[in-house]
Amino acid sequence: MVQKKATEIFSQWASTGKDIGMEVNHSPAVDVMLDDLIGMQTSPFSIIDAGCGNGWVIRRISEHSLCERAIGVDGAKEMIDKARTLDVDGQYFHSDLLKWIPNEKVDYVHSMEVIYYFKQPEQLIFHIAENWMSSNGVMIMGIDYYEENLKSHSWPMDLNTHMTLLSIEAWVTLFNACGLSQVSAFQTNASNDFPGTLVIKGLKK
Repeated sequence: MVQKKATEIFSQWASTGKDIGMEVNHSPAVDVMLDDLIGMQTSPFSIIDAGCGNGWVIRRISEHSLCERAIGVDGAKEMIDKARTLDVDGQYFHSDLLKWIPNEKVDYVHSMEVIYYFKQPEQLIFHIAENWMSSNGVMIMGIDYYEENLKSHSWPMDLNTHMTLLSIEAWVTLFNACGLSQVSAFQTNASNDFPGTLVIKGLKK
């Protein structure tokens, strides 16, 4: 069976309303990530959400009093169409993340449950670091599909799409190899049968 593109799956989810469930399920982890990223912010900042879906994270960040620019980009057209409908004043771009480059670099890049869908995630991380992030910019990524989360291993077969499975250590190594420094990793919102969302953060020097 030919694998589906992840963007096809997410477009279908936007059409059927499954994107709302994604927001509900991922909100606790994203709250932790945003608090870690901008919780102590004291100066104006700009941010891109890589794989923004229906724009729910961008809408949330835009409420921050110091947020000057918040941009969402996603490869699923229906998700971007929905984001533009829900947030007519927001900045949303439909594009392959590997090809898209913002007009101006930003202070922060956020991504939730996106990067492992790429066959060579290091290409995307490097592209983001080189072309999206300002000097001293920070990238933060959250994923639930990783080696230590054993229950996630069936997801590529369940969804019939490609996913790149790496360990926590391998993701940290990848961030370092892509030129990011002070790379850190932690797991958040763990429960009895879930080791938590893996969060990786790195600084561009």
